[in-house]
Amino acid sequence: MTRGERVVAFIERFCRVPEGMLLGRPVRLLDFQKRFILDIYDNPNGTSRAYLSIARKNSKTSTIAMMALAHIVGPEAFQNSRIVSGAQSRKQAAEVYNYAAKIVMMSPELRGIVKLIPSQKTLVGLPMNVEYQAIAAEAKGAHGGSPIVAILDEVGQVRGPRDAFIDAIETAQGAYEGKALLIAISTQAATDADLFSIWLDDAAQNRDPHIVSHVYTAPKECDLLDRAAWAAANPALGVFRSLSDVEEAAERAVRMPTSENTFRWLYLNQRIEASSPFVSAGVWASCNAAPEPLDGVPVYGGLDLSSARDLTALVLIGNIDGAWHVHPTFWLPGEGLAEKSRADRVPYDLWAQQGFLQTAPGRAIEYEYVAEYMRGVFDSHDIRKIAFDRWGWKNLRPWLSKAGFDEATLDEHFVEFGQGYQSMSPALRDLETDLLNGNIAHGDHPVLKMCAANAVVQSDPAGNRKLAKDKSSGRIDGMTALTMARGVGGSDTQETYDLLSMIA
Repeated sequence: MTRGERVVAFIERFCRVPEGMLLGRPVRLLDFQKRFILDIYDNPNGTSRAYLSIARKNSKTSTIAMMALAHIVGPEAFQNSRIVSGAQSRKQAAEVYNYAAKIVMMSPELRGIVKLIPSQKTLVGLPMNVEYQAIAAEAKGAHGGSPIVAILDEVGQVRGPRDAFIDAIETAQGAYEGKALLIAISTQAATDADLFSIWLDDAAQNRDPHIVSHVYTAPKECDLLDRAAWAAANPALGVFRSLSDVEEAAERAVRMPTSENTFRWLYLNQRIEASSPFVSAGVWASCNAAPEPLDGVPVYGGLDLSSARDLTALVLIGNIDGAWHVHPTFWLPGEGLAEKSRADRVPYDLWAQQGFLQTAPGRAIEYEYVAEYMRGVFDSHDIRKIAFDRWGWKNLRPWLSKAGFDEATLDEHFVEFGQGYQSMSPALRDLETDLLNGNIAHGDHPVLKMCAANAVVQSDPAGNRKLAKDKSSGRIDGMTALTMARGVGGSDTQETYDLLSMIA
């Protein structure tokens, strides 16, 4: 038999179902589990990393436990080695250990050769002296050692592109150069900028022969009641995965739109924020056409001033042939950018290298720097209105004057824009209409995309809405600036200005 076939045979011969309707029966792996195992161990190039992304309740925990046992006392056991399964929480880590321990206790063959240490969530394979431990990101003292195999559970819960817990595991595996294996099994992460998304996208785009990646997800924008979409994301549907449970959840999501994102994430394994953002990922992606230059058209803007160390955003828009073309600019202090990336869990440093983020000199954004940039914007565009939040304006205005703006220009072109329901609700309505109708061209700017994914709205009893920073999952400054720009843009269209020009 091949290595993969030996692992499959070990699981199906020695592992018994430890709970549920099939309690005590020999495990029979489903096709998707067998394919994953065979692709890992029979890879002619050797496998260093393997990813399996599936919707919830598709035997994820049991798959992790059985693969771990194959390395503890099965055909993949390596003398005196260490195996870990890692999860973000103690509870999740304990579930993997408990499932593996139950399998051992149910198997007459395994009971005599595996030592259980419940207090440490540890199994010891006696024949080859292999130690397995379930560890959690919360338990900082359990991160030592050099695991030859690390199986990561629910990596999709990690927000941002980095995680200290996973970094420690990856670094520790360096002791087994050429033999180390990292396996990640999880539902999708919320956004493209999150760690598991970055891993999956890298595997899909670069096709590294040493990486095995199996992703089960429903088609984007599929109908919530589409059974084929359910099956695409749930390879265990009708076996381990309850069909009636998925039916009930889908019907609830149709009745209650606020449940749609949760259903798409957990049941359809789509990359989408579980909370309800202002704009869905699908709608935002539908408006990713490259924006045209704003030469010769009336330009409106929104300026979201930050504290000295936070993200500052300027978004300019112009209406060309009925669509708003969006040109955002973002600033962060140049010093401490890497620390800011880790704190916010987004790749500011990479975006700066790619030209999507401007870095102001020093450890703070000086208003003088922003004012000089605004002078250049006014010199190169037909600026009609720039909306700003009153916070910070009294400090920016003197620097604008110093940059060459006279008082008449400041009063005529800079408009105070409230952040409450009265100002924000009409602007959000117009922006939402444009997005739904495809009348926005934002070019898929990654920083603005991050802000759009994070933006959550808050409603008052009358149904008016505003962007809620305190309820959002991350920075939304770019969406605030875009909303303000759309607010002062009003019902402006290119056709209107062409007509006025003809009349003049």
